Amino acid sequence: MARQLHPYHMVDPSPWPLTGAIAALLVTSGLATWFHHNSLFLLCLGLALMILTMIQWWRDVIREATYQGHHTPPVQKGLRLGMILFTTSEVLFFMGFFWAFYHASLAPTPELGGVWPPTGITTLDPFEVPLLNTAVLLASGVTVTWAHHSIIEGNRKEATQALALTVLLGLYFTALQAMEYIEAPFTIADGVYGSSFFVATGFHGLHVIIGSTFLAVCLLRQMCYHFTTLHHFGFEAAAWYWHFVDVVWLFLYVSIYWWGS
Repeated sequence: MARQLHPYHMVDPSPWPLTGAIAALLVTSGLATWFHHNSLFLLCLGLALMILTMIQWWRDVIREATYQGHHTPPVQKGLRLGMILFTTSEVLFFMGFFWAFYHASLAPTPELGGVWPPTGITTLDPFEVPLLNTAVLLASGVTVTWAHHSIIEGNRKEATQALALTVLLGLYFTALQAMEYIEAPFTIADGVYGSSFFVATGFHGLHVIIGSTFLAVCLLRQMCYHFTTLHHFGFEAAAWYWHFVDVVWLFLYVSIYWWGS
C-alpha cells in the first residue's frame, strides 16, 4: 500500500467536472432554444444533469471531509484561500453592474431626457418591499452568525434552529423579490434603467438562491452531526458567502432603490 508523506489531498479522478461542463452547455443552449423556438427540452435536460452533478459532487466532497479525513489543516487553509479569492471575484463581478448604473445615472444623456430616472420610468418605492427585503436579509445575517457561534460553542440545538431560520429568511427574500418583479411598472426592455435594474438585482437574487442552497446543505449536514467545534469549514464558507450577499444587497438598496429613484 502506498504511503502518503505529505498532508495534502490528491483528489481522485472524477467525472463531475465533465458532466458539470456539459450541463452548463446544455443550460445555455437550452435558454437560447427556449427564447427563440419556445422549446424547453434542452433546458430541462441541462438542469436535470446539473442537479445530479451537484448532488454527487457534494456527496464526494462531504465524504472526503467528514469520513475519510482528507481535509487536514493545510487543506483547509487552501480551501479558505480559495473561498477568499472566489468572493473577491464576485465583488468585481458586481462592481461592473454598479459601474454601468452610475455611468448612466450620474450624467444622463439627452436620449434619457437628461434626467434620472429616465423620462417615462416609474420607479419602485424604496420604503415598501425593498425596505422589507433589506430587513429580512439583515436579519438572516444575524441568524447565520448566531448559528456559527453556536457551532463553535458546541450548541447543536441552537445551531440547527438558527440555520433553519436563515434558510427560511433566504426563501422569504426570494419570494418577495419574485413578487416585486411581477408587480414592477417597468421591464428589462425599458432602456438602461430597466436593464441595469433587472440585471443587477436579478444576479443578486440568483446569489441568494445559491446561498440558500448552500446553507440548506449545511443544515442537513448539521442534523447529521457532520460539524464539530473545530471542523466546520463547510459552514464557515457558507456564512462568508451569505455575508457577502448581505453587503451587496445594502449597496443595491442604497444605490438603485433609494438614491437611483
